[in-house]
Amino acid sequence: MLQAANTVIAHHGIGTSLQQIADASGILVGSLYHHFKSKDALHAALNQRYRADLDRIGGAAKAKLARSDAAPVDEQIIELCREMARCAVKHQAALQMSFFEGRSKNIGPAEETDRNGSAVEAAMLQLLREGRKTEYIRADLDLATVADRICQSVLHVGLDVIRHDAPTDDVADVLSQIHLEGVAGHDTTHEDLDRSRAFAVADGVVKSWVDENEAAGDNASRVRTAARTEFSRKGFEVTTIRDIASAAGLPPGTVYRHLGSKDEMLKSIMLSFTQKIGDAWADIMRSDSSPTEKLDALCWLNINALKRFPDEFRIQLAWMRQSPPEIAEPMWSFDTRVREMSALLSEGIESGDLVVKTPREDILTRCAIGVLWIPPNIVRELGTRASLIHSRDTVLRGVAIRQP
Repeated sequence: MLQAANTVIAHHGIGTSLQQIADASGILVGSLYHHFKSKDALHAALNQRYRADLDRIGGAAKAKLARSDAAPVDEQIIELCREMARCAVKHQAALQMSFFEGRSKNIGPAEETDRNGSAVEAAMLQLLREGRKTEYIRADLDLATVADRICQSVLHVGLDVIRHDAPTDDVADVLSQIHLEGVAGHDTTHEDLDRSRAFAVADGVVKSWVDENEAAGDNASRVRTAARTEFSRKGFEVTTIRDIASAAGLPPGTVYRHLGSKDEMLKSIMLSFTQKIGDAWADIMRSDSSPTEKLDALCWLNINALKRFPDEFRIQLAWMRQSPPEIAEPMWSFDTRVREMSALLSEGIESGDLVVKTPREDILTRCAIGVLWIPPNIVRELGTRASLIHSRDTVLRGVAIRQP
């Protein structure tokens, strides 16, 4: 039953009914209730299996490191990334559910890391520390943050928007390479990146967001604000018009009159956000800057978007969790972003500004888009500027010591 539930939820989204799961299991829905008292109980069982699998992988990785015949650290890091990616794909339903909640549930219960992470994060941190001892990993990095970032990045292979039917190990290998070796073909300084035209464009957009506020006292604005908060807090699917009306302090009829159905409210809320990000993305891509500088500027844009629009970002994550994988998101225009990123990477690789050893440009493109979004918990913990430095130290420069 759990395996059937995992398959159906992964395909149809978190809104899958118990009737659909029972049908896929070949049993009556009443029989399903003999094993799980509710849909939440079934979800909890799926998450428990996912966390247990991750803990097993983390424990095995630490045991391998302790062996006298252990493989080189870089090979062990890549293998751990592959194991995590396979686990995420195997437990797609649990990953979809935990992705919305964030890091604390994304990688399981706390176990012996500096940041209260999981067993896989503890194993990754131990591997990075061993790599530092052997002068493979740079000495100027916060390895706990790096371990957190790598683990979250690799677990997202389980999201179809990142993997897109590519071989799981291949995607994990590309993500490992990006974090370990970076994509920049030459050394870059913070001063040079800060002075790029692309960064100036991104920074100008970010500064324009500072004083934006919705008009106070207007009923439509109150409804939109309440809907955004409720969609972010509870998720789009389970939020009702009554929930929004209660949060806005207005009758349900007034809410419907101002913004219509839930779908219309979502479109109204997200359209402004996606237009802001999409327009800024396009302006950065058109700037007279190198591909490396444009990647850096896009990351600065994303970091500040997470800070300025946390509700919209959580709603975006909720959409990824709720929607079947085959449904495209029209407001985000992800296909457009993929085409633009593919062209940018091709230009950079051809000119030598970017160096990435993979024949699969489609995998590289989606991985690059994924890693340019730093996990929200890291942005909260480090702040915007330190998060940018962290991104430069991973995505651009790589955490491994570059050989001359």
